[in-house]
Amino acid sequence: STIIPEIEMPGHAQAAVSAYPELGCTGQQVPVATKWGVFEDIFCPNEATFTFLKDVLDEVIELFPGEYIHIGGDEAPKAQWKNSAFCQELIAREGLKDEHELQSWFIKQIEEYLNSKGKKMIGWDEILEGGLAPNATVMSWRGVQGAVDAAKEGHDVILTPTSHVYFDYYQSDDPSEPLAIGGFLPLEKVYGFDPFPADLTKEERRYVLGAQGNVWTEYMPTTDQVEYMAFPRMLAMSEVVWSGPSTDPTKDYPEFLERLEPFYARLNALDINAANHLYTLKSRTDFVDGALYYTLETPTDGKEIVYQINQDGFKNYSKPFTVESDALISSKVRLNGADLSAIKSDSVFIHNGIKGLAQFNVAPSEAYSAGGTQAVLNGMKGSSERYGDSEWLGFYGEDLTLLIQFPEPMEVSSVQTRFYNANGQWVYAPAQVSMDLSMSDEGLMDIPLELKMIDGFSHFEVVGEPVMTQQILLKIPNYGIIPEGKQGAGHKAWTFIDEVIIR
Repeated sequence: STIIPEIEMPGHAQAAVSAYPELGCTGQQVPVATKWGVFEDIFCPNEATFTFLKDVLDEVIELFPGEYIHIGGDEAPKAQWKNSAFCQELIAREGLKDEHELQSWFIKQIEEYLNSKGKKMIGWDEILEGGLAPNATVMSWRGVQGAVDAAKEGHDVILTPTSHVYFDYYQSDDPSEPLAIGGFLPLEKVYGFDPFPADLTKEERRYVLGAQGNVWTEYMPTTDQVEYMAFPRMLAMSEVVWSGPSTDPTKDYPEFLERLEPFYARLNALDINAANHLYTLKSRTDFVDGALYYTLETPTDGKEIVYQINQDGFKNYSKPFTVESDALISSKVRLNGADLSAIKSDSVFIHNGIKGLAQFNVAPSEAYSAGGTQAVLNGMKGSSERYGDSEWLGFYGEDLTLLIQFPEPMEVSSVQTRFYNANGQWVYAPAQVSMDLSMSDEGLMDIPLELKMIDGFSHFEVVGEPVMTQQILLKIPNYGIIPEGKQGAGHKAWTFIDEVIIR
C-alpha cells in the first residue's frame, strides 16, 4: 500500500502561523488552536510562506516515495486576504479577479514546484475555485459536482462525497451510538454508492481514478472507536470500488449481507471492533386510504421481527399495521428466540399534517435526506440528541419554502415545528419564519411567526381560531453567512427542519 501525505494550504494553517507569525498576513502572534474547526488565520502568499512550504514539501517528498502529494486547498476563509494590502497589490499585479483566483495562483505555484520534483498534486474540490492548476487531481468531497467539473476539463478525479463515504457520520439511529460529528450514513447507503457520476460521458469516466472513504477522528478518542466507525462500512465501499457499483442495490444488498454475516468471525479473530448493524430495523409510516400505516423491515433474510405498542407485550410482526392514536412502538430482530438487534423505539403521533403532501423549493442535501421530503409529515420527530437521523432534513445555504397541500380543505387551528441549532457544526436556526394560509373564502392570510429557543432548539407554534385551508406555505430564510469569530465563519449556514405538526 502507498501512503499519500496531506500538507494543508493555504487554510488549516493556524498551527504554522502561530509558530511563525511571518507566514500570516497580519504578522501578529496568534494562539494555537485548542479545538478543531475552520480558522481565519491562513497562509499569506508571500516569499516567506513559499520558502517555508517548499522546505516542508522537500522533507515530505523524501519521506513518502509515492507519486502523489495532497495539498488540501479546502476551507480557507479569505477575510485576511481581502484586508491585506500585500494580497490586494498581488491580485492587481498578477491580473487576478479576486481572492479565489489568488488561491488558484497560490496552488499553481505549489503544483509547479511539486511537478519539478517529479510529484503529482491532489487537492480538495475547492481548488477548482478561481481556476484549476494545470495537472492537478481533484478529490471531490462536497458532493460530486467538483469531480464532474474537473473530469470535463480532462483532470483525474477521486470521489469522496460526504453523502456516501464519510465514516465519521452516524451509522445507526440507535441512541446508544457513540457521539459523532453528525450526518447519517448507514451501511446500506455506502453499498449503494456509485463512484461514477451520472453526468460524465463514457469517455469522461476514464478520469475517475477511484474513491476514498474518510475517517476524521475528532470524535474518536480510541482505536477501538475508529474501527467501530470504519468497519463494516469500509467493506461495503471496497466492494463497490473493486467490483463495481451495484445495478440493483435493493436486490444485491441482502446478498452482500449474507456474505458479511459469517465474515464477522474473521473480524473477531483479528480483534477488530466492528459495528454490527446488519439487523438494524427500518421503520416508516405511510398515510393510505385515510389511515396511518407503520411498516418494519430488516435487510437480512430468515429473521423474525417482534414489536409492542405502549408496553403491551411483544408479538410477531408480519405486515404493516395501522396506528390510530399516539403510540410508542418498540421492536427488535430475533432468531431462534435470541435477540439479534437492539430495541428500536419510535414515538408515533397522529396529527392532521400526515394527510398532506410536502414539497420544498429545493431538495435536501443528499447527506441529510434519509427519510425523504415527506419525513416532515410522517408522524415521527427527529432525535433531540443529533440531527443525523432519518427524520431531520438538512439544507445547505438555501432559502426554503415548504408547501403543504391537502387533498381537500381542512380545519387548521395550530401549526408548529422546530429547527436544530448547533452553531459549532455550522447549523443555525432561521432568524425568522412566516406562513401563508390559502383561505377558501378569504383569500391569502400571511402570518409572521415568532421563534423561541427551547432546550437548544428553535421552535415556533401558531395557535388561533380554526380556519379552513387547503394548503400551507412556510417561508424559511436561511440564516445566511456564518459571522466572523464563529466556527465556519464566511461559509453558508445549514438549516435543519423537523416534523411539521398541524392540528
